[in-house]
Amino acid sequence: MRHDFFSLLLMSVLAVQGVAIQATPPQSAGTPEQAFTLVGRWRVKFTLSGVEKNLVFDSQAKGSGSFLFLDTGSDDKPVADPQPAAWSQTTNARVNFSGEAELPIAECCRETGTLILKGKFTSSNSISGKAIFISSTVDEENFNGFRSMLGTFTAIRVPQ
Repeated sequence: MRHDFFSLLLMSVLAVQGVAIQATPPQSAGTPEQAFTLVGRWRVKFTLSGVEKNLVFDSQAKGSGSFLFLDTGSDDKPVADPQPAAWSQTTNARVNFSGEAELPIAECCRETGTLILKGKFTSSNSISGKAIFISSTVDEENFNGFRSMLGTFTAIRVPQ
């Protein structure tokens, strides 16, 4: 009798679980996070210290890519050759991409350093977030030991 009771209890639990599983709507093949992919070409506008600049980020599979700076050369001309870049995509539709850059600083100077863009997909074809430029120039008064600038960016996917 005791064995029958436990068998009946087990079957009841399994039946309830089966109903609960069937009542759960089926998941689509891709979750929302999988729908966002950074691979492709992106038109990026970034602002650092109130100065807006533009680049094209061409992201390839496995975290590689390139930056083509459109107006960061001397006299706001395009830079001739794309520069290597790297990217990663983390959870919650967040992305990071970075590469070496030479950017105009104020009216007189240019700095080399690393441009880091950290953002989040706002749709499958747009990203926005923070821009960080850390120059190669040592600045002992700065918390990270180098001259740095903070700003924002937006990126829109462009056809290839």
